[in-house]
Amino acid sequence: MDGPLRLEVIIASIRPQRLAPVVADWFVRTARARPEFETGIIDLLHTPLPTDLSDAPETERFRQRLADADAFVAVTSEYNHGYPASLKTALDSAKHEWRAKPIGFVSYGGLSGGLRAVEQLRQVVAEIHMVSVRESVSFHRARKQFDADGNTGDGAAIDAADRMLSQLAWWGNALAAARVSEPYPG
Repeated sequence: MDGPLRLEVIIASIRPQRLAPVVADWFVRTARARPEFETGIIDLLHTPLPTDLSDAPETERFRQRLADADAFVAVTSEYNHGYPASLKTALDSAKHEWRAKPIGFVSYGGLSGGLRAVEQLRQVVAEIHMVSVRESVSFHRARKQFDADGNTGDGAAIDAADRMLSQLAWWGNALAAARVSEPYPG
C-alpha cells in the first residue's frame, strides 16, 4: 500500500461514567505513534446508529467511514460476561464494509479484564468475514491501571498493544492488497 493504513478505533461503551475514553485515549496515542497507521476514533456514544440497514444519511456516513478503513480496533468493556449492545448494533449496521478487514481488541473490566467479551466478539466478527488478530490487550481491574493523566504502567498491556498493532499492520496490508487484486467473494 502507498501510505499509512486507515485504522478506526471503535469505543464501544456508552454508559455514564464509563472508563472507555481513558482506555481508548491511551490506545489511540499508542497507535498514532506508529507510522503504519492513520488513526481515527468512532465513539459509539456520539455516533447515531441505525436499527436496520436503511439508507438514512447518518447510516450512509457511518458505513462510508467503515468502507474507507483498512483495519479496526474495538475498545470494549465487559458487562455481565458480554460486550456492550452498542457494539453489536454497530457491527450489525453494516455488512460488506467490514469484510476482509482485520480487527483487534482492547478490553477492560474487573478480574476477567474483558476477555469473555473478546471471546464472544471473535465469533461475531468471523461471521461478518473479518479477520481477528491473535494478540489482544486486556486490562484487569482497569480503574486501577491508569493514572490521572491516562497513562498506564501495565507492561503486559503495553507489550501486547505493540504486538497487536504489528499484526494489524501485517493483516491490513495483506488484505488491502488482496481486495485490490480480487474482490472478496461473499
